[in-house]
Amino acid sequence: MRKLSGVLPGVLPAVVSGVLAVALLVMAAAAPGASPSRSRPESPPEALPKSLPRAATPEEVGFSSQRLQRLTDAFEADVTSGRIPGAVVLVARQGKVAYLHTFGFQDRAAGTQMQPDSIFRIASMTKPITMVAALMLAEEGKLQLIDPISAYLPQLKQLQVGVEIQEANGERRLVLEPARREVTVQDLMRHTSGMTYGVFGDSLVQQAYRAANTMDDQQTNAQLIEKLAKLPLAFQPGSAFEYGMSNDVIGRVVEVQSGMDLNQFIVERIARPLGMRDTAFLLDAGQVKRLAQPQAASGAKPVVIGYDPSQPPKWFSGGGGLLSTAEDYARFCQMLLNGGELEGVRLLSRKSVELMTSNHLPADVSYGAFTMELGLSAPLPEYGQGYGLGVGVRQEAGRAVVPGSVGDFFWGGATGPYFWVDPHEQLIAILMMQVPDMQVRTRYRSLLRNLVYQALQ
Repeated sequence: MRKLSGVLPGVLPAVVSGVLAVALLVMAAAAPGASPSRSRPESPPEALPKSLPRAATPEEVGFSSQRLQRLTDAFEADVTSGRIPGAVVLVARQGKVAYLHTFGFQDRAAGTQMQPDSIFRIASMTKPITMVAALMLAEEGKLQLIDPISAYLPQLKQLQVGVEIQEANGERRLVLEPARREVTVQDLMRHTSGMTYGVFGDSLVQQAYRAANTMDDQQTNAQLIEKLAKLPLAFQPGSAFEYGMSNDVIGRVVEVQSGMDLNQFIVERIARPLGMRDTAFLLDAGQVKRLAQPQAASGAKPVVIGYDPSQPPKWFSGGGGLLSTAEDYARFCQMLLNGGELEGVRLLSRKSVELMTSNHLPADVSYGAFTMELGLSAPLPEYGQGYGLGVGVRQEAGRAVVPGSVGDFFWGGATGPYFWVDPHEQLIAILMMQVPDMQVRTRYRSLLRNLVYQALQ
């Protein structure tokens, strides 16, 4: 049985619903000591947008056109009913796009129709891209997963762990104890560092994260590290899967070891070589016009989640700040499915991709209380799932509540998007939508899995 730790019973759901919007303000900026990338450089000819090849018909790659219509009908009905503003769904198999469909509105309030190149705040779907950046540096000998994080960020050498004590009168207090070992790079890549998100719970450690304003979208990655160096860990390093700011720390390591800010590294070394023109932490004026928006309830103020064009952030959040399109992200996924290469551009070796997409959680690991809130992506043994480096990993054919294959890997974002890659079926599926409600986005992830797999011939 799993061990859940970290938050008092009954506190989490209320806190999550009250602070989710704050959690989504994770975006862009330049790191001190690196060349700032406040505007996006014009792409050279080789960086023009590219699309994966199109299958002549879905049947060419083993899908039923008739059964794929069920997917179309389901999403169109929910746009018509007002349940969702719109979406872009892309399904590829054997390296070819079998299904690419836009639904509803890019901006319902403005009446702007969704387009194939609409841009989305992809939130935690940033994490796999940041992990690829780190693994690229590992392949260059500039980073090792076994190293303590202090080898790259000395400020994080002597972290302490916050232990919450509840007094007889019901009051809580925090006692600090030394970490039994240093946090490693691997800990940060698999979320066993002990770092948390201050916005997804109300433990005293999470309260301290909120007081330190760790989600400030006007901070830099360097400034974030200075804050984290003064904050306690929620768990002993290596002892618990706690979804949190670990990948943001990896983003800063990429900056330090590459000499580039994270935006520059991802644009120049990942997105541009793969033909992902619209993937970055910042948008130019033309791209802002293609930015998808969530819908507000009738009579309510417009909802702003994540990237706000009126006040571009300064934080290049390696855990949640990128913007992208369905076709861009499909090219990234195809690179991983191909073992690190796409159309002659190799970013990683096959073995590094295998390392990234294998389970890294120890058998005796416990799980922070927020883990269950990850829904069908939760890397829990009872779901037959684990967690690799930036991605969830399916380990069993059964147990999971949705269809898939052993070895498929996946993740999603708090703003609504979701993806998975199924190596066994040579299949990629991308869902781009801007729906921050946790229950709603979980429903559509399950719906998409069911409707994609039922359409296989």
